Amino acid sequence: MNRIYKIQKVMLVKIKECEAIPITREKSLDWERIHMVGCAKIGLSLAGRRGVDPDLAAMACAVHDFGRIITGINEGHAEAGYGPVQEFLAKLGFVTEDEIRQIAIAVKNHSRKGEIGSPLEELVKDADLIDFRQYGFDFEREDQRLRYERIAEDIG
Repeated sequence: MNRIYKIQKVMLVKIKECEAIPITREKSLDWERIHMVGCAKIGLSLAGRRGVDPDLAAMACAVHDFGRIITGINEGHAEAGYGPVQEFLAKLGFVTEDEIRQIAIAVKNHSRKGEIGSPLEELVKDADLIDFRQYGFDFEREDQRLRYERIAEDIG
């Protein structure tokens, strides 16, 4: 069983566990499931073009909204996911310490669409926007819109 499948399977279990937490959510857990899988697929597709390890890209994309999944809150969810996603990934046993570090940084920085980070961070930011837009959602911020326009021009 490959790591991309394993991480999505474990994320689905984590999302299921969050259903039992009585909090008001800004995004439904159904959206989180759909978005998690969509971003992982997009990340895998972008990886080859970007020179990023495909497993690492898909895993980072799958967990990028971990903070929002566990808190239900969109504002500051990227930063809120930084510590918890490291603990989550370490328990899995199939993600290396270096991969955990890279993924956690991508999780923490994925909402900073106007800033430039590592190739993995940039890939996660782009996969997030592509998946969001493919469902017809409009962008709330100018940095999101501008980044998406650059991506659309690049990939056609």
